[in-house]
Amino acid sequence: MPARTYGLTISQPVKEARLDLIRIVGMNHAVLYVRDAQRTATFYEQVLGFLRIIDDPRFVFMRASESANHHDIAFFTIGEGAADSEAGRRTVGLYHLAWEVPTLAALAEARERLMEAGALVGASDHGANKSLYAKDPDGLEFEVMWLVPADRWGAEEHEAIIRPLDLDAEMRRDGGRAASAVAGE
Repeated sequence: MPARTYGLTISQPVKEARLDLIRIVGMNHAVLYVRDAQRTATFYEQVLGFLRIIDDPRFVFMRASESANHHDIAFFTIGEGAADSEAGRRTVGLYHLAWEVPTLAALAEARERLMEAGALVGASDHGANKSLYAKDPDGLEFEVMWLVPADRWGAEEHEAIIRPLDLDAEMRRDGGRAASAVAGE
């Protein structure tokens, strides 16, 4: 039975392209309010390798090193007196952004950089992706993940999996060479 949402009739589940829907091809960028845009940009630059595209004392627009976007993220300064985000604890809001790397080897390199920066807070195997979790200088969480090629998802495509990630075992299994289908490396 079709679901009625926002005045539209939507058949569940949608498995093929629908010409009557808005044709979204992906997420292009995110904008975050931070205490100090310059400090956060320096973190993204030094730890994650992002490039500054627009640099102003009040805001910074950045691009991931291998992105074709104009910018992938922007930071706007709101001041040191800003309270910590309570999203997910006391307020609604964004939980995290996920940055994709092209290979397991790149994920292992990201783990080392995040650990060196003291930013790594967790790691999970979600079946369809392998994920590292970290926090920026304002404590905003982000994910660095490798997307398992779709032909390996199997039944896990439709499961919400959270297992401990043994990245070293994954590297031994694939030799760090497996590339995600999206990244196509």
